[in-house]
Amino acid sequence: MIDLTKEKVGVLMGGPSSERSVSLETGEGVLKGLLDAGINAYPIVWDVGDNIAQKLAGAGAVWIALHGTCGEDGAIQGLLTCLNIPYTGANIESSAIAMNKVTSKVLFEHFAIPSPAWCRPALGESLVFPSDGLVVKPSAEGSSVGVSIVRNEAELAGVIEATKQFQGEPIVEHYIPGTEIFVGILDNKIIGSVQVKPATEFYDYEAKYQRNDTEYLCPPSLDKAIVERASKHALRACQVMGIHSYSRVDIRIDEDGLPYVLEVNTLPGMTASSLMPKIAKHAGISYSQLCSRILELAQTPT
Repeated sequence: MIDLTKEKVGVLMGGPSSERSVSLETGEGVLKGLLDAGINAYPIVWDVGDNIAQKLAGAGAVWIALHGTCGEDGAIQGLLTCLNIPYTGANIESSAIAMNKVTSKVLFEHFAIPSPAWCRPALGESLVFPSDGLVVKPSAEGSSVGVSIVRNEAELAGVIEATKQFQGEPIVEHYIPGTEIFVGILDNKIIGSVQVKPATEFYDYEAKYQRNDTEYLCPPSLDKAIVERASKHALRACQVMGIHSYSRVDIRIDEDGLPYVLEVNTLPGMTASSLMPKIAKHAGISYSQLCSRILELAQTPT
């Protein structure tokens, strides 16, 4: 195995997605973390209009600090593979599967991984409107971009139409009242989880990046057996998607303690307020150690 910690490592940040600002924050944090670990790292800022292939030239490896479109969907992974440059995170296929919520849901169903009931309005499908409401989300965005909770059935059609402005077709799923936890996976192992208690209706983009009143409980305050069951489903979801490096899995726990996997994030945030570093810290892994360990697990094109 090539020791990528001895390579000149480009930290790729920015990009064209709706999560560009978060990516820049992640990238700056990762860059400092790698430098603190003694790794020869430097920034690669992807601006709109750049010839990104040219910018990547000369990197011995790339730490992908992108989020969303062109970052998490397999696009940049494909380019790096063509350029024969090792990169962090999931491979092309796993990235594309996890980023697409339609594909993810089909996979969850096939492997009996519990997930909220769902449908594709584009195919004329619908759900009976439950008392707790429905969630409408774009199928190819991250950071809860474009996600809405609909409590009034009369508003559903309009929300679905509005969601079409985002990346990917809209999908609709049952809203699961209860608790939200996030499970950290590193090197195909569960390293811990965190419970999030937002002041907003759910853990949306605002609660993640723009507020300081979100409460984080690490470990979660739930019964240990419930957290363990949820974490096992999280690891299984990553395994069936072929993700073995690192990821964060979002899970809702209903009022009966039953877990529902929402999605798998192949490039989770690494900002000061992000969840993966919080989980790692509780597991005794410093931010700098986490960054360098992720580099060690990088995909090497063959």
